[in-house]
Amino acid sequence: MDFEKLAESISTYHPDPDLDKVKKAYEFAKESHKNQKRKSGEPYFLHLFETSLLVCKLRLDISSVIAGLLHDTVEDCDIDYKTIEDKFGPDVAHIVEGVTNLKKIQFSSKEEKQAESFRKMLVAMSKDIRVILVKLCDRLHNMRTLNHLPDEKKIRKALETKEIYAPIANRLGIDWLKSELEDLCLLNLRPELFHRIKSKFEQSDEDRKKFVKDTCEEIVKLLESSGVSASVKGRGKHLYSIWQKMEKNNLAFEEVHDALGFRIIVPTIRSCYEVLGIVHAAWKPVPGRFKDYVAMPKANMYQSLHTTVIGPGGNRIEIQIRTPEMNRIANEGIAAHWRYKEGEGTKGFDLKWVSELVENQQYLRNPEEFIQSVKGELFPDDVFVFTPKGDLIRLPNGSCPVDFAYSIHTDVGNRTTAAKVNGLIVSLNHVLENGDTVEIVTRKDQKPSKDWLTYVKSSKAKQRIRVFLRSAQKERAQEIGSEIISKDLKKIKLSLSKLEKSGEMQKAASKMGYQSFVDLYCDLSYGKITSAKVISLLQPNETDVEKRLKSKPSPLQRIFQTAARATRKKVGVKVSGLDDIVVRFANCCEPLPGDRIVGFITRGRGVTIHHVDCAHILSADPLRIVNVHWDDEIKSSRKIKLNVHSHDKIGILANLSTKLLEHGLNVKSAEISTTDFGKALISFEIEIEDAKQLNKVTRSIEGIPDVIKVERIKYLNKKKES
Repeated sequence: MDFEKLAESISTYHPDPDLDKVKKAYEFAKESHKNQKRKSGEPYFLHLFETSLLVCKLRLDISSVIAGLLHDTVEDCDIDYKTIEDKFGPDVAHIVEGVTNLKKIQFSSKEEKQAESFRKMLVAMSKDIRVILVKLCDRLHNMRTLNHLPDEKKIRKALETKEIYAPIANRLGIDWLKSELEDLCLLNLRPELFHRIKSKFEQSDEDRKKFVKDTCEEIVKLLESSGVSASVKGRGKHLYSIWQKMEKNNLAFEEVHDALGFRIIVPTIRSCYEVLGIVHAAWKPVPGRFKDYVAMPKANMYQSLHTTVIGPGGNRIEIQIRTPEMNRIANEGIAAHWRYKEGEGTKGFDLKWVSELVENQQYLRNPEEFIQSVKGELFPDDVFVFTPKGDLIRLPNGSCPVDFAYSIHTDVGNRTTAAKVNGLIVSLNHVLENGDTVEIVTRKDQKPSKDWLTYVKSSKAKQRIRVFLRSAQKERAQEIGSEIISKDLKKIKLSLSKLEKSGEMQKAASKMGYQSFVDLYCDLSYGKITSAKVISLLQPNETDVEKRLKSKPSPLQRIFQTAARATRKKVGVKVSGLDDIVVRFANCCEPLPGDRIVGFITRGRGVTIHHVDCAHILSADPLRIVNVHWDDEIKSSRKIKLNVHSHDKIGILANLSTKLLEHGLNVKSAEISTTDFGKALISFEIEIEDAKQLNKVTRSIEGIPDVIKVERIKYLNKKKES
């Protein structure tokens, strides 16, 4: 933790650094955290020092380096924003404020806290990209030292990194940072699998190095014979990338033939296309594996030509062709464009995707939905299509004309009735391809359909459709709720309209915790409250209100009244703190004890329990969602189906059965099928206690040498709840 090491790192790229200011921050952070230790027992300041070194690796300005040293002082040392601003200036204070987690604000749940942290971070990075760059350095060092945390926290952090921070690093084009984050996620989420792949990768290291050396020399000779001077390098892909290929295509490590990549660096863009022709003339290209990111760069400014060919010895190899400047941007991403002048902020950066996320978040107050929205916007692949006027539109891969319509304007999306692609009428769920020209046909009386949610891909389209549908549902619920209480008020000779005008209804709503009596009507319509409860507040002197009203049971009461206490004991779930509720589990997501869950009021069938990330629940009417939680006092096992893909080897079924028995699992049934390619699929139906046990079992099975992949089968094609 020698300051000289930090000063040296800064001096390698900064022309005139203010090292005195950095030294002041170094001493301030060291003193502020002097009595704090990490879980490993090391001084906490070590984390801040390593974070600032990573900031230097991104070649950021002095304010960013100082923010790396101070990013935890507000959160962990009771030092306020004003102190940071007074000592180190508003620029540093702004970055520190953006990076700081919201520990000191009370939220109703961990999910809400996480969502609000993301909201804050997105707003800050839309104004100054340095916020997320420092945050990524902070997260990378935390991931490097994750082994000192308890398993549960380790898994949660790794999952968050895999779903949010690694994709953000990818969107910002910082390849080295993204790759290391992904490898560390694989190590912590699926350690047995990680070590198996790493071991096999190291076993073939000598042969791989020889092949890379020989192939590089062959490519250089090939290009020189055509009069092209180039730099050629070869490398193995990082472990997470290899695992993705194995997972996606159900392959064993030995079957991943394009685990090697070669990079050709040439002086000009023209040379890039010339080299592509030479390579394709020498080796047969693999159909469908050519991508031109030079003519159409990625959103993170990445440019390169990609092609996969059947190279020397019949080996499939991936080749990337780019200029030195393209290569610099590919490695450093948005940080490659950083300006040393202090206070430049995000000037000159294309952060449209961040701005869109910030704009869209105002529509999403549900924390789970917001987090899903962030994940949806971090897709690595895009599709490029054109408007009839020739404007280029970038959409997530797999998008349809409805996504295109909403990218133009919300009103265009809401009124979409038909679409033309390349002059031909297509269905609204038609998948768009690169280069398509899309034209939208609208009609004033057209409204969004709930079915659109099953095929749109962009977060903007999903959000706008949900907003419209929920608005319509809320209006209908308000009408029903006002009718219910209006009829009951008439029974005791009171007028709803007069109570609204006098403000009495608003007073009653406020006493019950509602912002408006309109919200009260919505809950009345779904039976979450009764007319009698509202009237008892309006007429506190009235006695036996329910008897006088002679009210029929509310819709929710009719659903619940057939329940028995035995039901709760069977499923181990509490609904809004109640016991005697009819509860069933959704087939679409099949949550296990330990998963985060919500309840959905179904018509005549009680409450259905969904996983919070379930696509069906994210598009459901929020007024029919109720709070539920697992009852820790009740332990109940649930049947699940586990598919194990493996090599067809003698004894594999016995090895798998032994592993399941070691975990004390009851195997209800087992089926095995084989292929002509030496593969086997073994399906087990087992009884599992909770998500934690399933994770342990999965990791244990992945440690068996001949196993390729383990997956839990969910009944996603079942009819969703109505």
